[in-house]
Amino acid sequence: MQEKNNTDTLLRLLKEDSDQYHSLDTDGCTLEEKKNTIRSLMNIRMPKEPSAGLLKAQDAYLQEELAQKGIVPLSAISTLQCGIHSLRGKLSIWQGDITRLQIGAVVNAANSQMLGCFIPCHRCIDNAIHSAAGIQLRAECSQIMMHRRMRYGNRYEEPTGTATLTKAYNLPCDYVIHTVGPIVYGSLNDSLRQDLRNCYRNALECCLKHGIKSVAFCCISTGEFHFPNKEAAKIAWETVTDFLEIHGESMERVIFNVFKDSDREIYETLAETFAG
Repeated sequence: MQEKNNTDTLLRLLKEDSDQYHSLDTDGCTLEEKKNTIRSLMNIRMPKEPSAGLLKAQDAYLQEELAQKGIVPLSAISTLQCGIHSLRGKLSIWQGDITRLQIGAVVNAANSQMLGCFIPCHRCIDNAIHSAAGIQLRAECSQIMMHRRMRYGNRYEEPTGTATLTKAYNLPCDYVIHTVGPIVYGSLNDSLRQDLRNCYRNALECCLKHGIKSVAFCCISTGEFHFPNKEAAKIAWETVTDFLEIHGESMERVIFNVFKDSDREIYETLAETFAG
């Protein structure tokens, strides 16, 4: 009953908040359909000041959704066997929903506008993170981009490979690190490889700067950005392990978060090289 009440309340307030969908008829919808509508309205909502009631209803709804999914603490994620002393106990491969992780930070594969994905219920990681964090995350990203455009000009877009830190809001992690991965339009080249290395390196440097001890990386630039999965994983592994060999004492854990079985198998193969 509480789940239905939270869903109905948030859906009503989101419709009232929307000029375009103010009169959307959802009376005959199932609970799942209403939840998809909530996510869609959140996804398309432009950054603007929400009412206190909307934020309260959204946070109650998202916290209930998180409780149903289940929070995964760092202690529940096993570490990889590794023969290199500086990497022992520092690396993990975890398959699942990154928005469940209760760790220092998760890394979001953002786009150059840095406002999240506006496509309703899109399956990209950017959409998943913003949807689970809540509308506050887009608002904070918008403020960051507004300040950068005041400094660099109205046509400013976030460059590939940088790392931007925000709060996590309704996510169980402490922070979100946003990085824009390279897009592969044709054949892979060294410039694109270096751009991807920069994503991982700068996100790790961001952790170092802000005292973040644990971080989970999604498979940056694969999928929608068409970076070959095996090559992307190799770059991720090499960049992370090189960093830990120098700064391992500053990091408790780096997690390679995968969603597909094929990506898990790729990372497990890479891990075998360091086992023993």
